[in-house]
Amino acid sequence: MRSRVRVWLNRTYAENVFFMDQLRRNPSDRAVEIHATHGDADSPVLAAADTADLEPEGLSPAGYVEYALDQCQRRGIDVFVPRLHQSAIVAHRADFEAVGTALLAPTPEGTAVFEDKATAYEAVSSVGVPVPPWSRVRTADELVEAVEKLEADGHKACFKPATGAGGVGFRVITRAPFSLFHLNGFPGPHVQLDLVVDALRRAEQPVNWLVMPRLEEPEVSVDCLTGPDNRIRLAMGRTKKGRRRGFTLDERWLEPARIIAEGFGLHYLSNIQFRMFGDEPVLLDVNTRPAGGLHQLSLCGVNAPWAAVQLALGEDPGVIEPPFLGQDYAVVSGPKPVLPSVPVAREEADVVLAPPLPVEVESVEAAAAVLPL
Repeated sequence: MRSRVRVWLNRTYAENVFFMDQLRRNPSDRAVEIHATHGDADSPVLAAADTADLEPEGLSPAGYVEYALDQCQRRGIDVFVPRLHQSAIVAHRADFEAVGTALLAPTPEGTAVFEDKATAYEAVSSVGVPVPPWSRVRTADELVEAVEKLEADGHKACFKPATGAGGVGFRVITRAPFSLFHLNGFPGPHVQLDLVVDALRRAEQPVNWLVMPRLEEPEVSVDCLTGPDNRIRLAMGRTKKGRRRGFTLDERWLEPARIIAEGFGLHYLSNIQFRMFGDEPVLLDVNTRPAGGLHQLSLCGVNAPWAAVQLALGEDPGVIEPPFLGQDYAVVSGPKPVLPSVPVAREEADVVLAPPLPVEVESVEAAAAVLPL
């Protein structure tokens, strides 16, 4: 009988409860135990794990590496999937290997390139992957200049932080004056240029933003699985247009994703996003981690999390071809249990979690409600 595999996910997204489900339902019928850590006691990933810890707050990247090494050694972790402090952790891959833990994460060089979106755009354009026009701005004057240049070419300008993930800080520039129209309905991403300029002029330090044209749908997220030999095992696109989601194997999206994943050392799971600039697909963003929506590939008969764990353990799954492309679908929210809302003392003793009572729920995104074609 093959021994169980112990996997650790550190401070990750709520959607990764589905990542954990897929590991347990792996086609190899291998026993998997999951350890999870988070800074939020109400994270659903803690309730979904077999064992869990609250993470200490205020650790430096170096301090977090020491904490992570201790977790791996004490808990017998076979595969560690780091999100928080990924760059610092992958720089110590040999130290984790020394305690028997494989890192399911890219090379240090790969994470470094994509920590900054401007650096990433420069790097991928140098290998022939199309990128949108962009400018790095730090001051109000630079912002106005970049916006006016885009508007002169007939584009709608937007900006986002040069570092960050998940669309945090993304805004679309508008010239329309602030009015009651902007107070109707739910808040949106549009912001008045004069308000942004005023805020920048009053700021005590420069910003680090990327200004670029608002790109058009569809958005295509290509989930890649790449081996430590820099060869792709899986590349599949998930399309997004409004509420509708679907899948694609169109090489317009897959080929540039392969170039990036294989060329920049994005080992194991990465997510590479594209949108349309005119008639051309261009790079939107690169995530050097599993996407929150990775589990949606299960609608095509693919278990990407387990294939990645196999690769990390040295068990090459080979090239993975989806047996079919799933029907278009919508993403809806659903309840997931969290731990009881009472103070829990978590010190050196293991915290083993029995199936939790659904005393509190957090809404997480689930691939449900399939739309008709």
